[in-house]
Amino acid sequence: MARPNILLITSDQQRADCNGFENPRIRTLHLDQLAREGTRFSANITPNLVCQPSRASILTGLLPLTHGVWDNGVDLDPAVGESGFAGTLARTGYQTAFLGKAHFATKSTFAPTGTPECNKSQARYGPGWLGPYMGFQHVELTVLGHMHRTRPIERPPVGHYERWLIARGANEEGLKLWAQETRPGTDAAQTWSSGLPVAWHNSTWIADRTIAWLRESRKPDAPFCAWASFPDPHHAFDCPEPWSSLYDPKDMPLPVNRVRDLERRPWWHKAVLEGAPQLADPALLKFRTEGSRVPEQSDRQLAEMTANYYGMISLIDHSVGRILTTLSDLGLERDTLVVYSTDHGELLGNHGLYLKHPIPYEDLLRVTLVARGPGVAAGRIVTEPVSTLDLAPTFYDLAGVPAPLAVQGRSLRKLLGGAPETRDVAYSEWHVHPSRCGVGLQLRTVRTRTHKCTFDLGSGAGELYDLANDPAEMDNRYDDPGCAKVQKELTDMMRARPGAVRSDLAEPVGMS
Repeated sequence: MARPNILLITSDQQRADCNGFENPRIRTLHLDQLAREGTRFSANITPNLVCQPSRASILTGLLPLTHGVWDNGVDLDPAVGESGFAGTLARTGYQTAFLGKAHFATKSTFAPTGTPECNKSQARYGPGWLGPYMGFQHVELTVLGHMHRTRPIERPPVGHYERWLIARGANEEGLKLWAQETRPGTDAAQTWSSGLPVAWHNSTWIADRTIAWLRESRKPDAPFCAWASFPDPHHAFDCPEPWSSLYDPKDMPLPVNRVRDLERRPWWHKAVLEGAPQLADPALLKFRTEGSRVPEQSDRQLAEMTANYYGMISLIDHSVGRILTTLSDLGLERDTLVVYSTDHGELLGNHGLYLKHPIPYEDLLRVTLVARGPGVAAGRIVTEPVSTLDLAPTFYDLAGVPAPLAVQGRSLRKLLGGAPETRDVAYSEWHVHPSRCGVGLQLRTVRTRTHKCTFDLGSGAGELYDLANDPAEMDNRYDDPGCAKVQKELTDMMRARPGAVRSDLAEPVGMS
């Protein structure tokens, strides 16, 4: 069989249960069709709970403490990144492209780092720069993506989309419209219905640029591997009209367990909410804490936040549909493996928490993974524990290319083809620096089909949940004599983590 084309599409901070095929309240017609025509993985997890480490793992097939990006603010070594799936496939004849949010390196830094994503290195990357970067031959970046009203676009702007956006209209009209509220009075945290025209939104721009690359830049005589990366539905929840009006807050389902119950949890749950971040530059404190702390929201506020979050997902789905239609129009549909996933989830009020924390509830840990294409079984749901860490080795396997690194993921080819294959465990890990929340953590998480256990190696504390009987994760069974056997099995799995942990883990280079 000829080597397939590969199209990886990702969102950012999208819960696994926020697709129409798991939650019929959400309108994701194109993703639903992708799931019907392909295979989805209902127990797929992320190797890390924040952006940079998880994205580096997708690219390389390595766990965070092996590739070295152990938290946001730590850049991926270009030598390691270029040995990921994009660079490897490019060296064997694939055309590679990246369109959208990369976040392999830090945006706002203390000093120039030299990457195209660094705000202090833009003198090296003008409007005509189109790559290469981390093995991708053609690159068009959305660097800020999810902007905040307190963090305007810097000058010179960082990223192709940001340069394009500030040129819209007269006197930077696009930026002004983005910050406007079409429905004043919404007071949910980081939530407003934006006046930005949909034609100027980054989801639209990424679909436009992906379609343009497929139609105009791709050469028909070689296979391609492209990654289209949407920055939404990450906060700020600034969905544009009419998508922000698609869902009525009054109809939004709210988590059953939406009150903080910190007394039932390990010590770090409370510590990360109350700890004072430790940073070298106090002026940057607001950047570090903004994404990890949200004041408790009323039910009305949470419903407003959820409605906008859903709207952002439906806009992504619309954009995905445009890309898939282009594949069909170009006659590429039958020869292209299409994969849809995300980097990590979103708490969205469950357990009284929002956004993301060093707390691996299923809301954050479990993420969408659905694939369609040549050799992929249709209408199949795989319940084995897998990870986005498995994507790079899957791409190598399908392309007939040996892995250049000692990857810690496993190819999904057999499972995609409908063959039975047992998977015992999937791994997630995070070294949390005190700069994030005032406490240092060495978290290791193992997830099986029925249980999940997280260990803090520094303190010896942990949390163990029986997902089969307690899917809401209400009862921490860590050190419960009734779960001693299971806890030992999970502890042994954690200690059997494949591959080495790097000993030269660096300090953060800046703010994510």
